[in-house]
Amino acid sequence: MAERERQASILVVDDDERLVASIRRVLAYDGYRVRTASTGLAGLQLAREEPPDLVILDIGLPGLSGLEVAGRLQAGGGVPVLILSARDSVSDRVAGLEAGADDYLVKPFAVEELLARVKARLRRREPDGAAASAPSLLRYADLVLDTGAREGRRNDRLIRLTTKEYDLLALFMRHPRRVLPHSYILEEVWGYDFEGESNLVPVYIGQLRQKLESGGEPRLIHTVRQAGYVLRE
Repeated sequence: MAERERQASILVVDDDERLVASIRRVLAYDGYRVRTASTGLAGLQLAREEPPDLVILDIGLPGLSGLEVAGRLQAGGGVPVLILSARDSVSDRVAGLEAGADDYLVKPFAVEELLARVKARLRRREPDGAAASAPSLLRYADLVLDTGAREGRRNDRLIRLTTKEYDLLALFMRHPRRVLPHSYILEEVWGYDFEGESNLVPVYIGQLRQKLESGGEPRLIHTVRQAGYVLRE
């Protein structure tokens, strides 16, 4: 594991003491710095005091639910969230991802899979060699995306983006005028291959459109019926 990855900070929020102790041991043994909380409110406070590189979060928390915590973390700056939950239906996974989570792992799970997902999520946070050498600004029409600050601008109007909104917009701006299928967007942005239909992509497209068009600008992200979405004037 790379040195930068080994030193990553992870916050585990779950009220199952035995599970938390087990996860802490596994992550610490693999070189991560680990903090824990047993309630949503306590986890949110820890994340705000010292933002971690990743939050591992249960949904069924006492008081403030995991979905609420994920939503507030995204609104507060976009800390990556990996949900752990015994709820395994597609609708539950979609709800977790729509709340702002970046990944969703069903309990019980294999330790190897948890570690693999943690590593994959942390790698997505760090630029690889190709990305590091690429231009820090992506431009299309009057829209500019700063990949360093993870912020957008349209006609000099600042557009603040959540983690997933940024990933989605960056995907479009790296493939302008190309129709991106629903399944391709899910795989590239969320890393999921859903069984059945999901409204996750349309929900995020809608949120992104609101932010891009809030100054009265014309639409840039268009729906191509039965094909997907495209960034074009």
